[in-house]
Amino acid sequence: MSAPGLTIALADRFAAIALGHVTREYPNHLAHGFEGPEDLGTPRALHPLFYGSFDWHSCVHGYWLLASLLRRFPDMQEAGRIRALFDAQITADAVAGERAYFARPLARGYERPYGWGWLLKLASDLMPLENGRWAAILQPLTDVIRDRFMAFLPLATYPVRVGTHFNTAFALRLAADYAETAGDADLMALLTGTAERWYGADENCPAWGEPSGDEFLSSTLVEAECLRRLLPRDRFLAWFGAFLPRIGAQEPATLFAPATVSDRSDGKIAHLDGLNLSRAWCFRTLAASLPAGDPRRGVIGTAAEHHLATALPHVAGDYMGEHWLASFALLALTA
Repeated sequence: MSAPGLTIALADRFAAIALGHVTREYPNHLAHGFEGPEDLGTPRALHPLFYGSFDWHSCVHGYWLLASLLRRFPDMQEAGRIRALFDAQITADAVAGERAYFARPLARGYERPYGWGWLLKLASDLMPLENGRWAAILQPLTDVIRDRFMAFLPLATYPVRVGTHFNTAFALRLAADYAETAGDADLMALLTGTAERWYGADENCPAWGEPSGDEFLSSTLVEAECLRRLLPRDRFLAWFGAFLPRIGAQEPATLFAPATVSDRSDGKIAHLDGLNLSRAWCFRTLAASLPAGDPRRGVIGTAAEHHLATALPHVAGDYMGEHWLASFALLALTA
């Protein structure tokens, strides 16, 4: 089974999807803490930049998808619309409004860690665009999120291993791209040290809980991808061999069968399309990390193609998946 690569035609399709939802205010799922009746507000009043895409984090990674595509294909058909959107939406006032939201006492853990990771990932992909102009406007909010990571990770005794927004390995993985692009050695050192502390002794992972009914991340594979990104190569290869010692024999078997999605109008069940896409992303990067001639490369690579081909036709259709799935497809296609 052969999975497609990222073409300019597919990039334009993904961009059109994201352009259709990043400024779509409703329907909207607000995770909002009230300290009093004065805190009542519409999504756009509360979040003047990231008010679309059904929820805050999906809007953030919708903007990331657009930035990433523009970076790869500056002459794509949708490039003008992306630039116009960024000029209209990424403004100093909008960023100040987002920053003010995070300054609220009840927002200390807002969007931790998933939205935090995506915000830094967006910042990293904005940096090469327009001489860093949009990244510079976003920087006050980027600094808030970067500092939240720096304050929180030393306090977090344990990782969170679920396959949903609370997964800590995924957030570390995304934040690492920002730390590298920004040359932030302190953040990178903290991310690496935290990954070692949380996951460095893991071995013989059974993956027994996968897939769960509403997961969009493989807690097993995203942990491996996190350590692949953060550890020195020799250290990672030794760790990976102990963590999944029989992956070349397609074990644990539960990792190799794409999840079945029974109802794409159900937002939780639709998460499973994301699971298939995120598995494809992790399988692809993990396969590429192995030495040439390693028989595990072919096994893992085939699994990646199978998962990607299963999920890619479903990135659009019902809004429960359409407002976010293309971002995960892009991760997989650019792995």
